[in-house]
Amino acid sequence: MRIAILAHERFPDRAKTALGVLRYADHDVVAVLDRKNGGRRVSDFVPDVQDAPIVAGMADIEPAAVDALLIGIAPIGGGFDESWREDVRTALEDGCDVISGLHTFLADDEEFARLAAENDCEIRDVRKPPADLTVSQGVASEVAAEVILTVGTDCSVGKMTTTMELARDARAAGHDAAVIPTGQTGIMIEGWGTPIDRVVSDFTAGAVEEMILEKGDEHDYLFVEGQGSIVHPAYSPVTLGILHGSMADTLVLCHEAGRESIHGYESFSLPSVPTYVDLYESVAEPVAGSRVVAGAINTAALEDDEDAREAVAAYADALGAPATDVIRFETDELLEELC
Repeated sequence: MRIAILAHERFPDRAKTALGVLRYADHDVVAVLDRKNGGRRVSDFVPDVQDAPIVAGMADIEPAAVDALLIGIAPIGGGFDESWREDVRTALEDGCDVISGLHTFLADDEEFARLAAENDCEIRDVRKPPADLTVSQGVASEVAAEVILTVGTDCSVGKMTTTMELARDARAAGHDAAVIPTGQTGIMIEGWGTPIDRVVSDFTAGAVEEMILEKGDEHDYLFVEGQGSIVHPAYSPVTLGILHGSMADTLVLCHEAGRESIHGYESFSLPSVPTYVDLYESVAEPVAGSRVVAGAINTAALEDDEDAREAVAAYADALGAPATDVIRFETDELLEELC
């Protein structure tokens, strides 16, 4: 599928959905929409993902060149920015589908719904959960697969990226591994999944369990995409639901080098790494004996490789387990621990 990705004024640092799709999805990215950086290219900012031109808006793309417009931004609260309306309108008028991971469902917008009907195109709100979810039965641990969950010190520290990299490298090493997508970016990449942060709280663990049961006897390893953080003042319920619903065998703790406070909630300082290990393991313990056995640290803010290696080494020491930057360095040591 040929897509354009909307990432206005947030590319690349605050457009993690856009980056995830560029890096992992099986789509032909025709362009990235960013009015701040129009005229440049993706490779000017991120050299290790699919390259594409950056344009100011949908009006700069030939209508016949794109099959869908994908919203590549996941702002806090998941709301729709009205400054994006013209691009969505243009896409629908041109007969393009629109794929959105926002909490605001674009199919419920009267103008967008009308344009989609008039131009025979589809609006896919991937954050809309199935209607038949129910509570957990506490049976995810009964599947044959080893279940590996990424957990974080905060939101936006690399849990989805770590999940994708580990699963891909595990498959390359000959292991039968699959991804369990729990967020909008993972769902857009994998083409299936349940958006756990949109599920009724009573059903969050059950929604994760359902996915584990669906895939758990088909593969040897399931890499579960984590969300939020157990200490996050807004997103901790999502984290807990995934932790208990997956009944994971092992945990990979993800962190961003240099981050000291919670993103968007800077009055809250991050606890120490050992505190996170104790929290995740103790909260999981009544349901499953999940253990933190490896770590992933995002060193993108560090330009020098030697500085990045020092950050990885310091993180591994604090964690008491193998660690790496899954983008910058190899994942072999982590896979030896996990697989």
